[in-house]
Amino acid sequence: MRPTARLTGTTLAAASIIGLTSLCAPVKAAAADDLDRLEFSPKVARPGTLVSVSTTACREGGAKGEARSVGGGEFRLERAADREVLVGRFRVPHEVRRGAHRIGVRCDNGREVIRELFVEHGREPRGHVRSGVGGSVGPDTTQIAAGAALVAAAAVGGTLRLRRRASGAQES
Repeated sequence: MRPTARLTGTTLAAASIIGLTSLCAPVKAAAADDLDRLEFSPKVARPGTLVSVSTTACREGGAKGEARSVGGGEFRLERAADREVLVGRFRVPHEVRRGAHRIGVRCDNGREVIRELFVEHGREPRGHVRSGVGGSVGPDTTQIAAGAALVAAAAVGGTLRLRRRASGAQES
């Protein structure tokens, strides 16, 4: 019975070591991906927006960005103040289509980073909005009279209740 227990214990120990090793491998890969990030500001762009692109993928030298899919052409990335980050900018054209567009950066050392930038078309209302608040609709005398009658009824009811309470005529 003892040899079986030792064999099972050894097998479990080996399986747990293999399991832990396989769990740590994706963490190391994810940490490497974090170092080679490509970030946009703003994260979601609109036509006419100036988009700032930053990356930590290029350890040495500069980089060239490519935003042709969005119509922004090529742009150069330069070292920022903290020396590890490269920053570049491009403008999203007004005639760009809505959706995801691939933006790429190629470092002088050959490393390449690609990410999608989402462009949305937001339209703000222009002119008068008929919301029913604040005079956006012409005055309606029927509604004004009904509102005045409700206010008057509430005032009369409140006054009668206060007088009744003050005179002590209220019975529990």
